[in-house]
This record gives sequence, C-alpha cells and structure tokens, in this order.
Amino acid sequence: MEDTEPAVLVHNSTLPSSFSQVIHPDDNAFTEARWALGKKLFYDNILSIDSTLSCASCHKSELSFSDDVAFSKGVKDRNGVRNAPSLANVAYHPYFTREGGVPTLEQQVLVPIQEHNEFDFNIVLAGERLAKDSSYVSMSMEAYNRIPDYYVITQALANFERSLISNSSPFDHFLFEGKSDAISKTQKRGMELFYSDKTNCFQCHSGPNLTNYAFENNGMYEQYADEGRRRLTGLDSDEGVFKVASLRNCEVTAPYMHDGSINSLEAVIDHYNSGGKVHPNKSAIMQPLNLSKEEKDDLLSFLLSLTDNEFLTDPIFKK
Repeated sequence: MEDTEPAVLVHNSTLPSSFSQVIHPDDNAFTEARWALGKKLFYDNILSIDSTLSCASCHKSELSFSDDVAFSKGVKDRNGVRNAPSLANVAYHPYFTREGGVPTLEQQVLVPIQEHNEFDFNIVLAGERLAKDSSYVSMSMEAYNRIPDYYVITQALANFERSLISNSSPFDHFLFEGKSDAISKTQKRGMELFYSDKTNCFQCHSGPNLTNYAFENNGMYEQYADEGRRRLTGLDSDEGVFKVASLRNCEVTAPYMHDGSINSLEAVIDHYNSGGKVHPNKSAIMQPLNLSKEEKDDLLSFLLSLTDNEFLTDPIFKK
C-alpha cells in the first residue's frame, strides 16, 4: 500500500482550513488495511444475493460516486426507488438516507445490502460467504483481527467511504485558497448571485460541502409518490421533505432530485426560478426568482466551478 498512502490520507493530512478533520468512530479508526478491505468490498459483487452488483454499480467514481440514471437497477433488474446520491464528502454527513433515518455511516452500509430492490441479501450470510474466501479472511484479520463477518463489512466499507473527500474544485481554489484566477468573471458573478438575498441558494446550500443537511420540501410536486421524511416520522408536515443535497460535482451527478426527474442543471435552475409548485410543506425560501437569462447563465457557470476533476479522476478511488 506504500504507493497509495498519500492519496488515502489526504482527507486528514492536507485538508484546507475550511474543512474540519474527518472523525472516525473509536472502534473504526482509519488504517490502510481497513481502507484497502473497504475498497475491495466496495467494488466486489459478492455482497449482492446473486453476486451481480457491487456498491460501485450505483456509485461510480467518475460521477462523484453517484449514478447517471433516475433509478439504479438492483438485483434481478429491479428498479431502485430513489436516485443514487453522490458519496463525495459523505464523511461529514450527520445522518444518512434522504429522510435522515440512519445515524452512522456504518449503519448505512446495511441499507443497500438488505433492501429488496438493491442487494436483497442478509449481511450475516454475506459474511459467511466472505469467510470462504482466503484473501478476505487474511485482509479481515489484518484490518480488524477477526474473520470477515457483518461487523467487518460495515466497518470496512465505512472506513473506505470516509476517504472520498472532494476539495479541489475551482470554487475551492478561489474561495478557500485565495486564487483569484481560479474561476472566471462569469462564475464570479454567478457566485455573487448564489450567495445573494435575491436567490437565497446559500440558505440551504451552505458551508464547504454546499449543504446545511436540513430537511426541506422544494416544491417539486403538488402530490408526492415518495412521501419523503414522513416515511420515517409519520408526520404530515414531513411529506415530500428530503435532506438537502450537496452541490459538489453537480455537473456530473445528473439526473437530479430524489427521484431523478430533472435531467439538466439548466432545468434545475428553471425549477427554482419558478418558485416551485404549491405544497403545504414547501420551504418559505422557495419563491419565484425572476432571473434574467444572463443571471441564469451566470448561476449555471458558477455551478460548473464546483466540479473537482482531481477527485473524479483520482486513480486511488478507481477499481
């Protein structure tokens, strides 16, 4: 692993001051052995019931670890029920899934493995399958001093996913490193608009990861096929409410929204410009913006400055 150490450790050794240190649980501290095991599991079809899908099937590195379809296919060609989100900077998320019902990254690993429309498998049986593979047994003993099992699977995958740090976009170079020429004049105008009271984009898409992790209804529909956070809380006030997504690398994470119903950033901007559809839970921030064509073009240009090509092409994260 000597050749991979600098890239693996980038999230805590060379983070800009605007990024906080990645916090690992006491029982899952970062080590190269754990990271390597997690990466191997991430790209292996062994965790799906019929050994046809891996985590990487729906979270592709060149797409900021998201997918390019509205609903990714699960085992036996079953349609997923929500758009696969990007895993970039997932280490900073305070909770997981679009309704926020999972408190840790380790626990989130369980979700796709057991979901009927995803891997449709039992994690205990997955561990038994891994225990028959001598390479997994060896790597697991080195990483966690135990044979591969449900605990090792969740810990190792979470350990790898916490290393997926994106912090080298032109936006980062301009705003956090003071490189005035990192973004164009058009992008600077778009950034001013993004952080203005006219659009209020920054109210939800704030901080280094461009999300406040709040739960909002953005006026996508008058009636929602997916009940959103109400699925977790049972509250009518949470119907159609979802966790605010990060905008990092949004250029490559189309289609957008929880259901992948918007295919382009231009259409996303048009949606917010319209103020969205009427819904009792719609955020008060959602109001018609009345942007001119030039303003919409500037805003689009700014969103493109959030693309971190170093992250998207980093060979350390490839299979």
